[in-house]
Amino acid sequence: MMPRTLRATAVLLASLLWAGTASAHSDDYLDTMQAPHGGQLRMAGAHHLELVLAPSDAPPAQRPVRVYLTDHAGAAQPTAGAQGSVTFLSGKRKTTIALTPGGDNVLHGTGSYTLTPQLKAVVSVTLPGQAPLQARFTPLAKPQSSQPAEHAGHRGH
Repeated sequence: MMPRTLRATAVLLASLLWAGTASAHSDDYLDTMQAPHGGQLRMAGAHHLELVLAPSDAPPAQRPVRVYLTDHAGAAQPTAGAQGSVTFLSGKRKTTIALTPGGDNVLHGTGSYTLTPQLKAVVSVTLPGQAPLQARFTPLAKPQSSQPAEHAGHRGH
């Protein structure tokens, strides 16, 4: 049996390590990172999702959208058999676009959405045999901070 003070110290250290790791993937931190495909990164469970929108000159009625799936180290995760959707919210307008696998680690779809700084998006992805992943994006909002936070416990960023 572990002495009480040693046990308390171990619990405290584990709590501090967990808290540091949990904050390492905050939206503010991810907004300071250069995403591999130029989109916005968010954490969803044990994965990172990168939302990539069409350029502003794409036809508004059929704008493409892509979501890339990686692990915390940035390694591509397969999307074969996955299902997903992205719901865009802009003012009072709500648009949902279905996403289908489109390669190694990407889901894609097309639809009508308006590119404004206030645009919000909710991405849902379900991988075969796994619980659904969900992340919220503000893809055209400017990051609040230009100073990256410490990214403890992960490699490859």
